[in-house]
Amino acid sequence: MSVAFLYPGQGTQRPGMLHDLPGHPAVTATLAEAERIMPGSSRQDTAEALKSTVTTQVALCVAGVAATHALADEGAAPDAVAGHSSGTFPAAVAAGALTFAEALTAVRHRGELMRDAYPSGYGMAAVLGLTVSQVRRVVASITTDDDPAYVAVVDTDQQVVIAGSTRALERLATQAARAGARRVQRLHIGVPSHCPLLDHVADAMADHLAKIPQRPLAVPYLGDATGRLLHDGGAVLDDLARGVATTLRWRDAIALLGELGTTVFIQTPPGHVLARIAQAAHPRARVITLAETGIADAALLARRAHSRTEPYRAKSWR
Repeated sequence: MSVAFLYPGQGTQRPGMLHDLPGHPAVTATLAEAERIMPGSSRQDTAEALKSTVTTQVALCVAGVAATHALADEGAAPDAVAGHSSGTFPAAVAAGALTFAEALTAVRHRGELMRDAYPSGYGMAAVLGLTVSQVRRVVASITTDDDPAYVAVVDTDQQVVIAGSTRALERLATQAARAGARRVQRLHIGVPSHCPLLDHVADAMADHLAKIPQRPLAVPYLGDATGRLLHDGGAVLDDLARGVATTLRWRDAIALLGELGTTVFIQTPPGHVLARIAQAAHPRARVITLAETGIADAALLARRAHSRTEPYRAKSWR
């Protein structure tokens, strides 16, 4: 295994993210396909539009699939794919578990369920500079029956995301600072994802995804909820459903990719958050983002990595 594609999730969105996608025929074709499937989905990337968790999750799916198709047209194929939160949906398309239309419909449904469950009063915040065990103790100290908080995402040993009520997150800032945190940063996410508050959303997503055929995968998919490689379509569909209410183990996922011999990490747009985490975890790996590196150069790097090792599977994965 040599090349992994990484797909960012909610919190990485920014105004203009779809209009700023790489200029490539496959990107143009994918945006047109998105428009046919879901009118408006290829254009809604204004600051106002991205205030909606629904619009944001759809836009991230479009961006990830467009980048994947462009890389494929340049002969670049992954040996594994990994999506962070809502980034699991374009990752599932790349793995072959979902069609683009299925992914867009499912991620919009996911966003609508999340929005309707918690239209206000909840959110997420990142704690930097404390260990996971320290953060768990802080979370225990701020949680009440009326104002819950949960460890939602473990990005690195010292970067942990908390989900909960707005009042709990306000207490988090104070208590984390007292515990020695370097920084507590509220994220641009208005719902409490990856925690038991969304168990009912996970159930509804499981019902929705149960209607989708279970397909053999073209490439392995790194599970959001498990932090392990998944090799069959049914397991991916279960991960897509349950991941919304389960702690995201990104630290474990990135570590596993390194253990399996990944030498090249390519992050799809937008941003570079996942690339920074991968680079910190694997300093000797080549880590790039399509926000900064052109499609042709990224594809060349992937092809060279495959030429040095036996590919995990056939290049005709798309």
